[in-house]
Formats: sequence, C-alpha cells, structure tokens
Amino acid sequence: MNPVDLVGAVLFALALVHTFSTKAFHALAHRYPRHAGLFHLLGEVEVVFGFWAFVLIAVMALMGGGAAAIGYVESRQYTEPLFVFVVMVIAASRPVLDAVRALLGLLARLAPVRTEVALCWLGLALVPLAGSLITEPAAMTLAALTLAPIVFRPGMPEWGKYAALGVLFVNVSIGGTLTSYAAPPVLMVAGTWGWDSVFMLTHFGWRTALAVAINATVATLLLRRHLAPQEAASTEAAPLAVSMIHIAFLALVVLLAHHPVLFIGLFLLFLGFTTAYQRHQDPLILKEGLLVGFFLAGLVVLGGMQQWWLQPLVSSLGPTAIFFGALGLTAITDNAALTYLGSLITGLSDHAKYMLVAGAVCGGGLTVIANAPNPAGAALVRQGFAHGSIGAVGLFLGALLPTCVAALFFLI
Repeated sequence: MNPVDLVGAVLFALALVHTFSTKAFHALAHRYPRHAGLFHLLGEVEVVFGFWAFVLIAVMALMGGGAAAIGYVESRQYTEPLFVFVVMVIAASRPVLDAVRALLGLLARLAPVRTEVALCWLGLALVPLAGSLITEPAAMTLAALTLAPIVFRPGMPEWGKYAALGVLFVNVSIGGTLTSYAAPPVLMVAGTWGWDSVFMLTHFGWRTALAVAINATVATLLLRRHLAPQEAASTEAAPLAVSMIHIAFLALVVLLAHHPVLFIGLFLLFLGFTTAYQRHQDPLILKEGLLVGFFLAGLVVLGGMQQWWLQPLVSSLGPTAIFFGALGLTAITDNAALTYLGSLITGLSDHAKYMLVAGAVCGGGLTVIANAPNPAGAALVRQGFAHGSIGAVGLFLGALLPTCVAALFFLI
C-alpha cells in the first residue's frame, strides 16, 4: 500500500456513503432552492462514482503530477461502460420495444391468467433469462421498460416496487450465467479459466432457471392485486422491417461487445438510420445511457485502486467463505471487478472458482453498484418511485429474499 492507494480506498468509501445518501441531497435541494440544481445533480446515483473519480484524479495530480494521473486514467479499460451505453440505447428504441412487447403480449394472452399478471412474470423471469443470449444490459433495459407501466408506477405501493426491483436485479444478475459471454462477472474469468457456454449451462443452468422462476413467481403473486392493466399503445407500431433492422443492429453490437471501435461505429450508423426514419422512432434515451456509462466509468476508475486490499482478502478465504465473502463484497463493489481480481489469484481450486463466481452473481441485486446493468434499470424505473429516487435500504430489503433463494440453489 502507498499513499495513493490509501486515498483511493478512502474516496471509494466516501463514494459508497454518497451512494447510500442520495435521498439526503434531494432533501437539501428542497431546503436550499438557490442551489437546488447542484444538489439534484449530486443526488443522482449515476453521477456519484463519476464525481468521486474526478476527485481521485485531481488528488492524484496534486500528489504525483498530472502525467501520473492521466496515465492511470488512460490505463483503465472502458469497453464495458461504452458497451452498456450503446446496447442500452439500441435496446430501448421503439422498434425493438415494439417487437419485444408484441412477443411478450402474445405469450401473455396464451397464459391462463390475467394479461398483466403474465406480463409481470415474463418481465421478471423470461427476459432476465434471455440476458444469456442478448447480454445482461440489454435484458435489464427491456425488462425495466416492459415492467415500468404495470409495476413501477404511482399506483403501486412502495414496498411492491422495491420487491419487484429487487427480484429484477437479482434475476438479471444470475440470468446471464447460462452462457460465458453475457454476464460481466463471468466474462471476466471465462477466458482465463477455460469456462465455455457448455460449462456454464451444465454448472449454473438448472440452478439459475429454478431460482429465477421461483423469485419471479413469488413476486408476481405478491403484486398481482396491484398490477395495472396494460395500456393500449398510443402510437402505431413500427413496421416489421424497421424492427428487424434495429434488432440486427442490437445483435451485431452484442457480437462485437469486445471491440469498442467497431460497436461504436455501428452505433453511429444506427443513429443515422433512426434519423432517416424518424417517424418510426421515439426520442432515444441518450441522456439516461450517458449517465449510466458515466457511473460505470467512474466505478472502473475508483475500483482499480482497490486491488491492494480486495485480492489478499479473497485469496485468504476457503471455498465456502469465498462464496459468502463474494456475496457480501459484491454489494459494495461491482461483481465483475471482484471476479476479475479473483482471476488473478493463482492456485484457486475448481470448487473455489465456482464459489467465487456464484457468490458474485448472487449478490448482484443487493445494491445499485453491485452489477453493471443495475444503474441502467434504476435510471429507467426510478420516476415511478416516491420523489423519483430509489432508496438503498429499500432496494437491499427487496433483494434480500431473492438473493437467499439464489444462494440456496448455487450452494446445493
């Protein structure tokens, strides 16, 4: 440990405290209207880690010079924040949503229950599991926008919103583990440990499917009396050809997820296409996507300074302790960063490797920062919560039971 490491740990801790205190900043905005804009900015969860990352860069520049600070920032890998931004914007475009809603609506009408009940279950179960194919950020975006009008709305009790959000975050976190490329914490270790999609399906598959189904069923039963009927679309659905082109853009971005130059180029072509056929588009969620990307980039910068204490801690634990340690640590640091540090540890047994990843994905719903897609989901549904803000304690309590269900299956 050197002084810069210590400063990085302190600022990371302050960022965590800030994350859990965002509602206090909104209260300050009402108390001091002259500075309301600043307090509302600091009260946005997506701003927190980016803000403290800039503080870290400034402190590093004062302590070691501007070249050292810039060198550290440029040494970090920002592919994941860029990918989440791009995939979030494309997945939330109206033609993609029209296609997904049409498919989910067809399945819901075939179910022997009310349409809104079936849609709630599908949004909490089927879409998160589809994240194993389309990646977790895309699944989170589609699930959040599908559930928003029937669950995350003013008429739903606050406890119901937090219960649904907790299930959504947990199910997305574990739902991407059926393949080796869709979940960020799995992606970080798959190449190093030789885990392919067959391995993931056989070791995580049935556990994930059962946990997701149970969590979604319990949540849907609890919420069924409060679910709003599905409203008729206010605009004409996009033509099938336009929807298929949007889906093709989404599929290509997913395939090129590790090549930012290429998927950013595709994104620019996508923006050109949406401009050419603007009559079939709704406003793109560029602001929300940029905020989420800013959050994740800040987490990359701050998280990169935590290796000096995280790696020795993980390497000192036995397999069972690794599982619960990873589950707990995931709540205060991104689970992909945690598994990446685990991949650097030599001599881990196969059992310990499984326990590390299982614990990391199980804890991915406990906080907004625990899993990379969580900020995207929070940004898309938070307006349905009281004061337009998601409380850290409410989210933790809402995710606690589905986390225990997932942990039980992964420990079997």
